[in-house]
Amino acid sequence: MSELRVGVAGAGVFGNYHAQKAAASATTSLSGIFDIDDARGKGVAAPYGVPNYTKLEDLLDVSDAIVVAVPAVYHADLVRRALAADKHVLVEKPLALTESVARDLAGEAVKKGLILQVGHQERFVAKAMGMFRIEETPKLMESIRFSPPSPEGRAGDVSVIWDLMIHDLDLAGCLIEGRFKEVDAKGARLHTDHIDEAEATFTYSSGAQAVLKASRAAKARERKMRVVYESGEISVDFLTREVVNTTPYEIRVDVSSVLPDPLLAADESFYRACLGYQNSMIPGHGAIAAVAMAEAAEAAIES
Repeated sequence: MSELRVGVAGAGVFGNYHAQKAAASATTSLSGIFDIDDARGKGVAAPYGVPNYTKLEDLLDVSDAIVVAVPAVYHADLVRRALAADKHVLVEKPLALTESVARDLAGEAVKKGLILQVGHQERFVAKAMGMFRIEETPKLMESIRFSPPSPEGRAGDVSVIWDLMIHDLDLAGCLIEGRFKEVDAKGARLHTDHIDEAEATFTYSSGAQAVLKASRAAKARERKMRVVYESGEISVDFLTREVVNTTPYEIRVDVSSVLPDPLLAADESFYRACLGYQNSMIPGHGAIAAVAMAEAAEAAIES
């Protein structure tokens, strides 16, 4: 296969971003858009001279791979239908809303020899920062990810855990060894029907902890991370780019020179994996931990 035909399911903001990447790539062609709102879909498709399809199967028929960028509640259904049609899939985070479904989808992709990649592109940022080169396992990871309410009501179909905290759940799953053994969480509904503000503490058998806070009802943006190791700690304010690093490991926060566009890097890695040039950077099985943590945190709050 010399050129990969990529379709995009979902004509929202992220669907438009993914369409731009596929249309501009040297190894792909944008085969079309799928959105049940034909006018919205045509609005994204028209600049690239491709059609919008109001039935997913019609997009699958003209594609080798699809990007799933619909609301999170529909991720699992569209991924399952694409895999059943023998198509490679890149799905925006989260892969699914339960661990059991995520495992099922990841296993199905492996069984069929298909690429199933999940859009945790912040892993590319963490890698560029040097976080994955650190030879120690954290004793503690703390994160704060706050933002004001979205004027468009973006991601209002799920809680802030699946919307914003999912990024840090994924990083915790990558950095801390093993599976958490318990979770303590609290949260509140503030402007949607779902949890808009949450704090979750995950404790691991090693004694390590991940303390994660997320809000989509804050007065101002705030994004910070603190990781404590035996040799010292790293504290990062991602907005001011201030860093305190008492470990012997080199960390960089401004990664723009080596990673100017994380979404582009993630999409291009997906295309290369589909074409057989490399393994998927974030395969389905590698995204299950974040789903398990999110499911457990939400259940702890709801109970």
